[in-house]
Amino acid sequence: MSSLKEEYKNFLDDIEKNIKNPEDLKYVKERFSEFANTVLDRMDSIIQYKEDKIELLESTQKELSQKMDKIQSIIEHIEKDIYSDEGFDFEIVCPYCNYEFVIDVDEDKTEVECPECKNIIELDWTGDIDDDDLSSCSGHCSGCSGCDEDDDEENNDEDDDM
Repeated sequence: MSSLKEEYKNFLDDIEKNIKNPEDLKYVKERFSEFANTVLDRMDSIIQYKEDKIELLESTQKELSQKMDKIQSIIEHIEKDIYSDEGFDFEIVCPYCNYEFVIDVDEDKTEVECPECKNIIELDWTGDIDDDDLSSCSGHCSGCSGCDEDDDEENNDEDDDM
C-alpha cells in the first residue's frame, strides 16, 4: 500500500510541474481525487465481498469437517460390528439334554463338551448332512426322533407281514 501512496504523490507532483494554469491544476486534482476515491471505494467493496466469501467458505468447511468426522465415527463403529475381533458366536443345542449354549466359532475344533450334562458333542463346520450319518444313528438321543421313526416303521412292517 505504501507504493500506491508514493505513486499517488509522484502523480500529483508531476501534474503540478507540468500544469501552469492554477485553475486547470485545481480542476485536474479534483477530478483525479474523485476518480481515485471511486476506484478505492470499489476496491474496498471487492475486498469486503471477498472477505465475506472467504468467511462463508471457512464456515462451510468447518461444518463439512464436523460432518465428515461424524461419518468417519459411524463407519468405524460399523467396521467394528462387521469385523469383530472377538470372533463370531455359534449357538448349540445339546442333543442329549437340550441345553442351549454359545461358543466362539473355531473351525479347528471338532467337538465341544456340553456345560450342562458334560457329554461330548461332535461339531461339523461344513454344514453338510450326509445320509450315511443318519443310517449310523443309534436313535438314543433326545434331540433326534427321526431314527426311532424309521425303526418303528420297519418293526411295524415286520409285524404286518406276520
